[in-house]
Amino acid sequence: MNNDYLIRKLDADCPICEKVHTLELRMRPSQAVVKGENVQYEEMYYSCPLTDEEEREYVSASLMNENLLRARDSYRMRRGLLTSSEIASIRSLYGMSQSDLSALLGWGEVTVTRYESKLIQDETYDVMMRMACENPLFALERLEKNRSRFTDEKYKKIRNNIKRSIEEEGPEYFIRQTMLSLYSKYDQDNEVNGGSQLDIDKVINVIGYFAGFVKNPNTVKLMSLLWYADMLNFSRFGRSMMGLVYVRNEPGALPIGYREIMSLPSVDAEEKLVCGEVGYIITSKREVKISSFTLEELGVLETVSRIFKDSDTKDLLDRLSGEKAFLNSAQDEIIQYSLENRVNL
Repeated sequence: MNNDYLIRKLDADCPICEKVHTLELRMRPSQAVVKGENVQYEEMYYSCPLTDEEEREYVSASLMNENLLRARDSYRMRRGLLTSSEIASIRSLYGMSQSDLSALLGWGEVTVTRYESKLIQDETYDVMMRMACENPLFALERLEKNRSRFTDEKYKKIRNNIKRSIEEEGPEYFIRQTMLSLYSKYDQDNEVNGGSQLDIDKVINVIGYFAGFVKNPNTVKLMSLLWYADMLNFSRFGRSMMGLVYVRNEPGALPIGYREIMSLPSVDAEEKLVCGEVGYIITSKREVKISSFTLEELGVLETVSRIFKDSDTKDLLDRLSGEKAFLNSAQDEIIQYSLENRVNL
């Protein structure tokens, strides 16, 4: 079994050898056709370790449905649409059921249920769900508009949850909007963004990843690690990981909007003395969603973390200043993503 890995073992009735014993639940890369497109996804299957027969694998009906959902989610991610789990997280954010979210957005009662289980939403529906997640003020406005579809008790509960989210997440929403405004001029895939659009959630997850593996990730060091992650991903796979645009600056490579990144409530910057000057040690207030990364991206992050985990800021900047991309850029000039500028870690 190549390129697959064991998830867990469980005792169950094996249809291959027709007896109860320990089966292996495994996962491997696979392909499927979704809406006429070939997509890559991770397929789950059961393996019988006892049989000598060539056919030692099987997929139950429930696993088949889960694999179909994984394939559809792979298509969604390629198209920049919310995955089924991301749709479910919107409901969780406000304490809503599937029918509640449908009602809040003014849709048919089972619309969200279908999107979480089998159908792929179109862009218009996706935008509305994303707005309800990212802008709690929008969610509150929709709740008030569709109040008649809720009982008084359910309305009060959801309204309180949304208001709590406004207090907690409102500042982050406006910072995100500022970042999106800064990146509005880079809305085409090209050499300045590495062929990827800005993904703020991925930026936050990458920061959380580095905060957990790299010693003392202060602001300058963290921004350099983000650059290495984007550039190494581009060097290996032809696309940046986060879609950040970097400018050559005296301390190193700084992404446009780095001040906004550091201001995000989900990024915790503790003021400390760094290299003899006041700086910030970075932690993450949000749990890192490993599932948001592809296996290739995880490989990039592991490489960057392994190489720089014990490096101090000066060592990291010394290495960065010798990279071709840095040398080929003038001060305060955008650093281009190109094969000529690729990094080799």
